[in-house]
Amino acid sequence: RLLPLLLLLGPALGPALGQGLGQTRFICTSVPLDGDVCAASALGTGSAEELKGTVLQLRETVLQQKETIMNQKETIRELTAKLGRCESQSVLELPGEGKGRKGFSKNTMGDLSRPAAAETLSQLGQTLQSLKTRLENLEQFSRMNSSSQTNNLKDILQNKIDDLEKQVLSRVNSLEEGKLSPRNESEERGKIESTLTSLHQRISDLEKGQKDNRPPDRFQLTFPLRTNYMYAKVKKSLPEMYAFSICMWIKSSASPGMGTPFSYAVPGQANELVLIEWGNNPMEILINDKVAKLPFTINDGKWHHICVTWTTRDGVWEAYQDGTQTGNGENLAPYHPIKPQGVLVLGQEQDTLGGGFDATQAFVGELAHFNVWDRKLSPGEVYGLATCSSKALAGNVIAWAESNIDIYGGATKWTFEACRQLN
Repeated sequence: RLLPLLLLLGPALGPALGQGLGQTRFICTSVPLDGDVCAASALGTGSAEELKGTVLQLRETVLQQKETIMNQKETIRELTAKLGRCESQSVLELPGEGKGRKGFSKNTMGDLSRPAAAETLSQLGQTLQSLKTRLENLEQFSRMNSSSQTNNLKDILQNKIDDLEKQVLSRVNSLEEGKLSPRNESEERGKIESTLTSLHQRISDLEKGQKDNRPPDRFQLTFPLRTNYMYAKVKKSLPEMYAFSICMWIKSSASPGMGTPFSYAVPGQANELVLIEWGNNPMEILINDKVAKLPFTINDGKWHHICVTWTTRDGVWEAYQDGTQTGNGENLAPYHPIKPQGVLVLGQEQDTLGGGFDATQAFVGELAHFNVWDRKLSPGEVYGLATCSSKALAGNVIAWAESNIDIYGGATKWTFEACRQLN
């Protein structure tokens, strides 16, 4: 086995071995694997020992490389087996799972993702709370318009919600105990979502009947979740305006920041007119991307009346909370008229014309009596709106009426009377 090795080493070792020996001749002898190299060699003792050490070192290197290759082969086999299992799980995955906002996320071995399940349960809980709030409003309506039919419907809906809460609690317990398989979890979730849809439809039908008996401006919009799909859209655009007054009733306890009560975008400028409270920043009014900070303190879960007035001359602005002026300033987009032909959205901040919503900037809370004038209201007019001490003014540009508002994504509307909130 060593013959080829010696033939290769011969030219390199020749000069060293030939010193002091005169003309050198090599004799290569095949030696068994366990044989004595020195006994079969005509070389000097020192050179033979060096050669033996070199051979042993090479043999050790070969053995180490062989062991490394075997380890790598074993690793490759393990990875191949895992990949095969992952592929088989993806083939067996139920339709719709792991896809879209409503799907369950899965890990590589096909087990139910606990964080995703917890998030889904949280969403169901929030939906139930929203439906319960709507039902409480219907109870208030039924007290004002007592009838056996309304009371019976209310009782049926209350029982439905109680049953759903029990189902959600049962799902929580089953998840914590690890009883539900992915397939069973999907089936349970489907049943609850079906019941929720049916319940939502029945409440909506009842609210429609309620709407027929109320004035067109006595309603509120509710945005219960911080999403990028719940919003309302005003059907009319704003005209070109050299002054404005924007007033509304608003209620929120969202933190940090209640989000964007309204935004108005025009072609080429998404921030033409925006009211926003984002993160830990104070509420701000933006006009053509210019900003003024508003001294409002309204994030306490109570109803507040707010107004902002502005004129393009010198960019003078005023802010009113609950009928009292709390701040004013100037140089807010001076001599820039509000542009026409835009999109006015309630509940979301627009990054593009009519879209580009970001959930972190979404409004969470309730909003009502959003009115827009193309003039600056007087302090007395603002005070009258906030205290209901006189007949309520309606905006001459945008008036608060159900026929002027389209709602999307699960935002809801129901009866609201501002003056009742003051009692």
